[in-house]
Amino acid sequence: MIENRKELYKKICVVALPIVFQNIIDACVSSADVLMLNYVGQSAIGAVSLANSMVGILFMFLYGIGTGIAMLAAQYYGKGDMKTIEKVEGIGHKFALSVAAIGAALCLLIPRTLMRIYTNDENLIEIGSKYLVFIAPGLLFWAISAVYMSILRCINKVTVSTVLEAVALVCNVSLNAVFIFGLFGAPKLGVIGVAIATTISRLLQLLGCILVSVLMKPGVALTFRTMFQRHKLLEHDFFTMAMPAIGNDLAWSLAFSAYSAIIGHLGEDAVAAYSIVNVVRNLGCVMCYGVGMASGIIVGQILGEGSLDDGIKAGHICLRLSVVTGIIGGIFVVAIMPIVFMVTDLTPLAQDYLKFMLLINSYYITGTAVNTCLIAGVFRAGGDSKFGFKCDVIDMWCYAVPLGLLAAFVFKLPVKWVYFLLCTDEFVKWPWVFKHFYSHKWARNITRDNV
Repeated sequence: MIENRKELYKKICVVALPIVFQNIIDACVSSADVLMLNYVGQSAIGAVSLANSMVGILFMFLYGIGTGIAMLAAQYYGKGDMKTIEKVEGIGHKFALSVAAIGAALCLLIPRTLMRIYTNDENLIEIGSKYLVFIAPGLLFWAISAVYMSILRCINKVTVSTVLEAVALVCNVSLNAVFIFGLFGAPKLGVIGVAIATTISRLLQLLGCILVSVLMKPGVALTFRTMFQRHKLLEHDFFTMAMPAIGNDLAWSLAFSAYSAIIGHLGEDAVAAYSIVNVVRNLGCVMCYGVGMASGIIVGQILGEGSLDDGIKAGHICLRLSVVTGIIGGIFVVAIMPIVFMVTDLTPLAQDYLKFMLLINSYYITGTAVNTCLIAGVFRAGGDSKFGFKCDVIDMWCYAVPLGLLAAFVFKLPVKWVYFLLCTDEFVKWPWVFKHFYSHKWARNITRDNV
C-alpha cells in the first residue's frame, strides 16, 4: 500500500527513469540514423522515414500487445502471482509472433506496393523497398523481445529491460556507421546497411533476453511452452481488455501512417522536413512516454493489490507529471532547433517547412504527453482499454485523417496549413478524456483467483 505522496512519487520515478533513459537512447539512435543518412542524401532520409511508417504500424501493434500484457501482468504482480504472469507471457508471444510473421512476409513479398501507399516518387519507392526487404527478419526477433521486456517491466525489472534495449540500440548505431560509411573494410551499403544493422541488433537483443531468462532468479522464464497451452480465462481477459488496446494503438499508428502518406504526396521537401521533425519530436517525448508507461505499471500494481483509492491517487499524480514533462519536451524542441539546422543539409524550402513543424511541436508534445499518460497508461492499468479505442478511432479517423485529406487534396492548402491541421488531433479529444479520467470508472482490480 502507498502510505504517502512522497513514497508514490519515488515509486513512479523508480519505474519511469529507466524507461526514460531507454527512450532517450532509442531517440538518439533515430537521430544518429538521420544524421548518417544525411551523408547518403535527402532521398535516403525520406525513403527510410516512409518505409518506417509501415514498420511503425507493426511496432504499434506489438506495443498494443505489450500494454495488453502489462494490464494483466502488472496487476498479477501486485497480487504476487508469478505463475499466472508466465501464462500471460505465452499468450502475448502467440499473438506477437503471428503479427510479426505477417509483417515480415509483406515486407519480403510486396515491398514496392507498401511504399506506393506512402509516395508516388519512384526514387523513394526504390530505396524504401530495399530497406523493407532487409529489415523483415528483424521483425520476428523484435516480437519475441518486446513481449519479454514488457513482462520484465511489470515485475519491477525495468533496469534489466533498459539495459537490454540500450545494448541493442548501441549496437544498432555502431553497425549503421560500419555499413553506411564502409568502416573496417565493410562495403558501403547506404539504406540497406541501416536495415541490416537494425536486424542484427534485434537478434542480439533477443539473445540477451534468453541469457537474462536463464540467469535471473527469481523471475519469469522466456519460454514458448505456454504459447501452446490453452488458458481460457486468461485468454478471455486478454481478448476483452488487450484487444481494444491493440485496436487503439493500431488505429493510432495507422492514422499517423496516413499522415505520412498525406505529407509524402506533397513533395520531397515536405517529406524530408517531416522525417526530421519526427525524430526531434521523439526526443522531446522521451520523458512523456516514460511517465505514460510507468503510469500503467505503477497504477496497475496498486490496483492489483486491491487498493482502489491509492490507485486513483497515483493516477492523479501521473497526470500532473505528464503535464510537466510535456512542457519540458516542448522547451527542448525550441532549444534544439539551431542544432537541428546546423547538422542537416536540406533545401531552403525544406528548411522553411522544418522550422514551422518544429514550432508546432513546441506545444503539440504536451497534448501527446497527457493523452499517452491517461489513455495508454492510467486507463489501461485498470483494464479500461475500450474508452481509448473509441476515442482515438473517432478523433483520428472521423476527424484528423479526413481533415488532412481534404486540406491537402481537395482544398490544396499549403504544406504548413496541412501539417497544422493534422496536429490538432491530440487536443480535440481532451474534453472526453478528462471527463472519463475524473469519473474514476477506470479504477478496477481485474485479477482472478486460482487461474
